[in-house]
Amino acid sequence: MNFAIGNDSVFTTASSSLNTSNNTGKLEAKLNGNIKDSSDKELMDVCKSFESYFVEQVFKEMKKTVPKNEESNEYLDYFGDRLYQEYAGEVTESGDLGIAQMLYESMKRNK
Repeated sequence: MNFAIGNDSVFTTASSSLNTSNNTGKLEAKLNGNIKDSSDKELMDVCKSFESYFVEQVFKEMKKTVPKNEESNEYLDYFGDRLYQEYAGEVTESGDLGIAQMLYESMKRNK
């Protein structure tokens, strides 16, 4: 799987599509920075934030495919989003998907 990222316009494209999460404001603030002035750590942090957000959205969409049973779990209804955020954070920190690393390497090349 290859992701092609040309230049700073990736920040505009990514930030404009992130309007549905509570973390959107923080992520947009990170993405609106100038890539040429950012340190390696800042760049990797942005890549990890994007991967975590992406994985969280995948989990939420997967949840929609599971048929609802008649019994409702009020705790899962209340804390479900937080649970998916934590799962996404763990997946990102494990580095198993590698999306953040691919984004980082691509942005680093085009810096």
